Amino acid sequence: MLIRIENIADYVGREVTLQGWVYARTGKGKLHFVQLRDGTGTVQCVAFQKEAPEAVFETARQLTQESAVAVTGTVRADERAPGVPGGYEVGVADIQLLQAVEEYPITPKEHGIEFLLDRRHLWIRSSRQWAILRVRATIMRAIRAWLHENGFVEISTPIITPAAAEGTSTLFEIDYFGQRAFLAQTGQLYNEANIAAFGKVYCFGPTFRAEKSKTRRHLTEFWMVEPEIAHCDLSQLLEIEEQFVSHIVQTCLRERAAELALLQRDLSHLENIAPPFARITYDEAIERLQALQAQCDDPEQKALLEIEWGSDFGAPHETALTEMFTGPVFVTHYPAAVKAFYMTLVEDRPEVCYSADLLAPEGYGEIIGGSERIHEHATLLERIRAHDLPRENYGWYLDLRKYGSVPHSGFGLGVERTVAWICGIEHIRETSPYPRMLNRSTP
Repeated sequence: MLIRIENIADYVGREVTLQGWVYARTGKGKLHFVQLRDGTGTVQCVAFQKEAPEAVFETARQLTQESAVAVTGTVRADERAPGVPGGYEVGVADIQLLQAVEEYPITPKEHGIEFLLDRRHLWIRSSRQWAILRVRATIMRAIRAWLHENGFVEISTPIITPAAAEGTSTLFEIDYFGQRAFLAQTGQLYNEANIAAFGKVYCFGPTFRAEKSKTRRHLTEFWMVEPEIAHCDLSQLLEIEEQFVSHIVQTCLRERAAELALLQRDLSHLENIAPPFARITYDEAIERLQALQAQCDDPEQKALLEIEWGSDFGAPHETALTEMFTGPVFVTHYPAAVKAFYMTLVEDRPEVCYSADLLAPEGYGEIIGGSERIHEHATLLERIRAHDLPRENYGWYLDLRKYGSVPHSGFGLGVERTVAWICGIEHIRETSPYPRMLNRSTP
């Protein structure tokens, strides 16, 4: 009977066949232990000379890392067995060698990060990378599930666009049959068209930012989910965001406990993620940071925390702010000068906009950026001019303010940063199957 390792607990006492790859082999003499993985998990297969046919035992003895095999044997419970939670192993009766591997490049010894990234197509087979990407898949599924259950319609938006949405300094320009075009920084502008047809929508896909940054939080290509909602103000938007994020976290805790345990994630930081989240304004955040800096005795840390009103937050500022709270925190009402042109300005404080970033705890920083969008034609046109953007590229976007425009809001959640936070990993490069960074576009 052919089964998957993740279902092995249902087959104790029965003979099964598993198809997979040799993760590791240990043992000598009359006993060999083969760690077999099949994409759903890893299980220990035990080849005992007294029980296995001579040819089968000899095959087990010669198995090498990442050789492809089909193993047949009887499932038994053994709490000492590594791999499947609960403790199960397979007593080997037969092994079919599908391909023998010689000198697999990634061995159990330590390797440098560049060596591993050059072999990312192989590195994803390791238990840690496998666990991270399993959590990523669950996050993406949880995202779609919550949005579907709450009445959002998924609409695909273009990857090739004629205009900037998040500032012209981070655009990847392409030659589109002789015309100037760009890889999309966001699908948001198109979502604003889509809400007039569907009310609540989202797009979900890769986005591109030509940021010359080497920090642990930045990729040049990353995945983002962007919901947009008609008849929605900033307060309503934040309620949606905290319900959305809480659902994602709780889904991972429920469905990916084994993977999070493999990653040695401290779940106490995730178990109490639930609405409402803390909220402070940008003004309050600046006051808190300046007070913290004034109390700081470490000259280096003091310099990192330096900030004046009107500046955007860097990683040290976001980390310091989240350390003041026990969970995620919203920072609202940023200066308009550090945000995109389409954000609604506060009526009695035009230097401030109706915007909010959600900062994840433990130093993971911004995972969501959102705002109310300008819905009046004249105001939007004025902001396009103020940002020195070419009006001809935004004609269709301005059109939306002529034909049934209503107050509306939306946000974008970065998948990779969310994965890093939930998995508790230091660098965002491990959260993408094939990360694209400043100096890396392969494999």
